[in-house]
Amino acid sequence: MMIELPVSGVEVKIDFDPEAVMARYGEERESRLQRKGFGDFERLDDQRDVSSGDPFMPVVEREPVTEEVEVLILGGGFGGLLTGARLKEHNVTDSIRIIEQGGDFGGTWYWNRYPGLRCDVESYIYLPLLEETGYIPTQKYSEGHEILEHAQRIARHYGLYEHALFHTAASSLTWVEDESLWECRTDRGDVVRARYVMRANGPLQKSRIPRIPGISKFQGEVFHSSRWNFEYTGGSNQGGMTGLNDKRVAIVGTGPTAIQAIPYLAEDAAELFVVQRTPCAVDARGNAPTDMEWAASLRPGWQAERHLSFNSRMAQQPVGEDLVDDGFSRSFTYTMGQHLVDVPIGELGMEDTVRLRQLADLWRGQQIRNKIEEIVEDPRTAEMLKPWYGSGCKRPSFSDTYYQTFNRPNVHLLYSPDSIDEIRENAIVVGGEAYEVDCIIFATGFDTGTFDAGVYGYEVRGREGRTLSDTFKDGLKSLHGFYTHGFPNFFELGLSQNGYIANFTFMLDQKAVHVARLLAHTKQNARNHIEPTEDAQSAWVKTIRDLNKPRTAYFMNCTPGFFNGYGNVSRAFFANTYAPGEVAFWEVMNKWWEDGNCEGLILRSV
Repeated sequence: MMIELPVSGVEVKIDFDPEAVMARYGEERESRLQRKGFGDFERLDDQRDVSSGDPFMPVVEREPVTEEVEVLILGGGFGGLLTGARLKEHNVTDSIRIIEQGGDFGGTWYWNRYPGLRCDVESYIYLPLLEETGYIPTQKYSEGHEILEHAQRIARHYGLYEHALFHTAASSLTWVEDESLWECRTDRGDVVRARYVMRANGPLQKSRIPRIPGISKFQGEVFHSSRWNFEYTGGSNQGGMTGLNDKRVAIVGTGPTAIQAIPYLAEDAAELFVVQRTPCAVDARGNAPTDMEWAASLRPGWQAERHLSFNSRMAQQPVGEDLVDDGFSRSFTYTMGQHLVDVPIGELGMEDTVRLRQLADLWRGQQIRNKIEEIVEDPRTAEMLKPWYGSGCKRPSFSDTYYQTFNRPNVHLLYSPDSIDEIRENAIVVGGEAYEVDCIIFATGFDTGTFDAGVYGYEVRGREGRTLSDTFKDGLKSLHGFYTHGFPNFFELGLSQNGYIANFTFMLDQKAVHVARLLAHTKQNARNHIEPTEDAQSAWVKTIRDLNKPRTAYFMNCTPGFFNGYGNVSRAFFANTYAPGEVAFWEVMNKWWEDGNCEGLILRSV
């Protein structure tokens, strides 16, 4: 059908009724908001006796460490690794201590090893410091073990192993006013005092499951995808789970993790029950091995060029050709809607542009639903798999085998907006019907959208004993997302009130460079105390909240999920980020550096 834009009358080529689709979106959202359980989660160990240890590496006994260092980094994932690397590159200090709960570097990629695990952002831009470490990924989308190995490569390259305390978690972090130092105590009796603290723990730490009656009664095997039990399943993240050959397995959740794991489980399990509450939109991945001739042709600066190409498209301001050319980078075209009209979109006025973008968003969802109908043979299953919400409501997923998996006779899709009714000794009950299973796997994500101490496992106490949890009780407060008034020399390097981009490691690297640059600047100017003014902080918080209002309105119309805080947008994943995006944020910060006076910060010597 053809419809016309409201002002110019330009025809838009679509094959669906936009008003009918919008009505369906609204119906789906309302029906889910009225259901039980949204935002009602708990931890698996609240109900089950599960091991909290490290299944991948034994804990090495050691004596407690008591020391004073210049910089303490909390977390050994890519955030912590990049911070350590950039501090060394800027010659800030070699007096660094890194505290990491895992048995090695890697963070998310250390703990998550489920079958099918790989990055959904192209590995040539997702894996940081490729030129610096002289490495080329083996595939366009690297598997989890290759990403973990690269994290360890970075640590070796920058000499970070000598600074690390593994299998160690912070238990408290306190500002010692009369010494102008932070004191960190750990679960292994360590006492580390530091001039500066970099929090790089990341937002994906505490796994969670929906609150389901009877889970403690289940007699079979239960685990979360972030702690995959290969002793039970056999195999590895590449499949081969022979331990499931005679097992009936239920996997709860159909987000990005489950979408990667489900095809592997389907191959190995006798029967697989997929419990879906909200379907995910899954586009083609198109993975391929690295072309080594192409790799040999790369010139110095190639990764930065690739970052620029990707980032500019995510910011809807494309520069040059699309070097990445994947589902994320191509989304620029889909978002703008140029493919739906025969005139250059630059000639359209504001009202027409807004309407065209709305139609383009609806078009993207319709293409996924059409694809499902083409691939999935059973009409009822195909209908249950269709997503009915805006394309920006959930993180996009990519797979070349997910929808095809539901054509297998041993795979059963159980759809219930309420998730699981109850769990019995040998069964799950969904939609009032019991299904006997031997194993339940929760692929239900992590606690996000909060900066509570419970997420990090320790409280941060600043000046006069005030806690960070109390400071943030009515919302995050920071200047540029890095520093908070009352907490000197404390830097937040995770998801915060600054830029965000789908390529998460690029974002982390930008933050690490900024902090390293700031510490180098203060060192050159004989300053060692960094803290934002309260006025500057308040102004930045207002900026963040004002800029987020249009995006908040969009998320309020989404079906419940972690992107919109399960209907509570104040806890949405993006609730505190800089809405114009990563590129726009660093344009602001580059101007801040050019002004040369570190506006909003108090820099002094103590």
